[in-house]
Amino acid sequence: MAGPGGSGAPIGAGALAGGARSKVAPSVDFDHSCSDSVEYLTLNFGPFETVHRWRRLPPCDEFVGARRSKHTVVAYKDAIYVFGGDNGKTMLNDLLRFDVKDCSWCRAFTTGTPPAPRYHHSAVVYGSSMFVFGGYTGDIYSNSNLKNKNDLFEYKFATGQWTEWKIEGRLPVARSAHGATVYSDKLWIFAGYDGNARLNDMWTIGLQDRELTCWEEVAQSGEIPPSCCNFPAAVCRDRMFVFSGQSGAKITNNLFQFEFKDKTWTRIPTEHLLRGSPPPPQRRYGHTMVAFDRHLYVFGGAADNTLPNELHCYDVDFQTWEVIQPSSDSEVGGAETPERASASEEAPALGSEERGACKKSRDVFGLDFGSTTARQPTLPASELPSGRLFHAAAVISDAMYIFGGTVDNNIRSGEMYRFQFSCYPKCTLHEDYGRLWESRQFCDVEFVLGEKEECVQGHVAIVTARSRWLRRKIVQAREWLTQKLEEEAALVPRESPAGAAGGARPPLLRVAIREAEAQPFEVLMQFLYTDKIKYPRKGHVEDVLLIMDVYKLALSFQLRRLEQLCRQYIEASVDLQNVLVVCESAARLQLGQLKEHCLNFVVKESHFNQVIMMKEFEHLSSPLIVEIVRRKQQPPPRAPSDQPVDIGTSLIQDMKAYLEGAGAEFCDITLLLDGHPRPAHKAILAARSSYFEAMFRSFMPEDGQVNISIGEMVPSRQAFESMLRYIYYGEVNMPPEDSLYLFAAPYYYGFYNNRLQAYCKQNLEMNVTVQNVLQVSKLPSLRTLSQQLLLDIIDSLASHISDKQCAELGADI
Repeated sequence: MAGPGGSGAPIGAGALAGGARSKVAPSVDFDHSCSDSVEYLTLNFGPFETVHRWRRLPPCDEFVGARRSKHTVVAYKDAIYVFGGDNGKTMLNDLLRFDVKDCSWCRAFTTGTPPAPRYHHSAVVYGSSMFVFGGYTGDIYSNSNLKNKNDLFEYKFATGQWTEWKIEGRLPVARSAHGATVYSDKLWIFAGYDGNARLNDMWTIGLQDRELTCWEEVAQSGEIPPSCCNFPAAVCRDRMFVFSGQSGAKITNNLFQFEFKDKTWTRIPTEHLLRGSPPPPQRRYGHTMVAFDRHLYVFGGAADNTLPNELHCYDVDFQTWEVIQPSSDSEVGGAETPERASASEEAPALGSEERGACKKSRDVFGLDFGSTTARQPTLPASELPSGRLFHAAAVISDAMYIFGGTVDNNIRSGEMYRFQFSCYPKCTLHEDYGRLWESRQFCDVEFVLGEKEECVQGHVAIVTARSRWLRRKIVQAREWLTQKLEEEAALVPRESPAGAAGGARPPLLRVAIREAEAQPFEVLMQFLYTDKIKYPRKGHVEDVLLIMDVYKLALSFQLRRLEQLCRQYIEASVDLQNVLVVCESAARLQLGQLKEHCLNFVVKESHFNQVIMMKEFEHLSSPLIVEIVRRKQQPPPRAPSDQPVDIGTSLIQDMKAYLEGAGAEFCDITLLLDGHPRPAHKAILAARSSYFEAMFRSFMPEDGQVNISIGEMVPSRQAFESMLRYIYYGEVNMPPEDSLYLFAAPYYYGFYNNRLQAYCKQNLEMNVTVQNVLQVSKLPSLRTLSQQLLLDIIDSLASHISDKQCAELGADI
């Protein structure tokens, strides 16, 4: 039987430490050129299980419930509940249930009086109940009795009972297409459409006791989002996030976060995103956004008259967007052929700017990490949902489920898709190197800066990996120091100094850089270690001028990525108060692009009169005044900017190249794997592993050699290289047999989280099949795995084979 991925071809060599040779399955091959003390095995795991894949689940049958859009979806235990929406002809108020384990649809049991048929309402789960608020109701077929609602209903999952909450006191204005979340035992309602105008008010109500609760309007502060509707809201890291949506005639792609504690809104800037790096999703409405771990996932919606189906991911901790790329075997899902809707997709209550046909986008992206249950019907291995809007999404465990919506040609969908999230802890690569920079431990180079000869210490390994210009400076300084020491040694009698005490650290290598001052150089160094610089305080001239000095250094040192960051930070920080100072400084430093940006800012119609009336304008240099006046009279033609932008290399790319050979001449430690030497870099090992940090700080071996093992086990060379890739640049992809060795490595080497172990666990669960479990069951390394992991592997195997196959295998064993 093949594994989840397919037929079972051999994939690379694994190695295990051991004394006497043990019996091995016949399909295991030995490499007799290797040491007798180690068994080198080729394990037949089958081809890799493809990850990052969408999976199409059974659609909802018409006899269970109609295809629909503008509905809500919530998750409770192992089921998805779908309520309301419209089928293109009428509004709905049925409640459907999808069992994610059985992959089966049914109508949910209900008693009592349900909410009136509606769409663009909201639904949330609190405790063991679903709460439905507001929405748009009436007869859309005859265009009668159409109105927004502000009622609140509770559905108890255990009993199926519908109950309306009758609330005394002030109520939120009736609305539809609003956002709703649950936080701190309360329902929070934000914005929406009241039939005449879009809103941006916020209301909250406690859900613990309906007899003692009432609606309260929230006094919001900060950068409150503009009035909007048809947007999603999600809670992550104790904050509520709102992305895009319809705001008058303007549809934006702004992301806002709301701090529940102090009731403050903040717009999350996108100015820090590098040109050429994944941008935020384009402006849209009718999309979904769900939160999982530290990420927000945005899917679908109507974007500039298209229905894109790419999946965007926002990292809340790092404030970066990413487009999730599809797996190599992903295919565009064949659209089902539902009946054509007879009514317009847009809500009758919405303005004309929200109407219009949408074209389907063929920009297809997708992701999946695992498989669904064994009982589902046979479906294509991987299908991506087509572009759609007014669908709904919810999260169960570590997967997102998307149901329904309006697809191409205004057709309602009854499709269900599953998207498997990654459960890995976040990569700490940037934080680990940043901590090394902040601590200044194990520094081996000292930069002597500017006329004042101020000193800034660093690490040769990091600096030479990131900057070719600084690398040349370090090589020149090393060559000069070597020559000097040789000359001094020739003058000293042989019997004289017996040398420094064993294990003493060599003196720091001194490198003079006259072009840089200490403060901007430290910002540049921080970038080399972390790929980031601190965002300047808005409007603070001294901060902007500091980043301008950093920008000058980035140009000199040819750090393209840092150039872009600095320029974008400065351009985002230029305002009426600082533009003249920044412009004059840009002219003095000969920073042409920044000067151009400032000049264009000054001559804008809304800025010009205010700028020339400022006192600072009087003290501006004559050439700049002349240039401003001429530009106002005759703006220069805009040159086309179709040239590709060189975004430089990232920390991950540079450290990958460094491990693969670019850093060979700077190695300062030798790792011994079963007697085989592997040169490496102390600073990098210490930054990523508390084991190496403690060793190099306390009992650094005098010969500079360290024996490598994981507990009592010596990993294979292949597995050890996989571990080095993880240490140097955070890579976790590896063959499954490497995961057997490295499962315990995070504990032994003291990595700063268990990201590697989480990957090893999932890698084994997904790729170990019945055949290769029998094959490796007698290998010593399997016995080092935890009981829980072994149980997880067995459970994963059981989900892929039938009862008959289990019986046959049991008989064979």
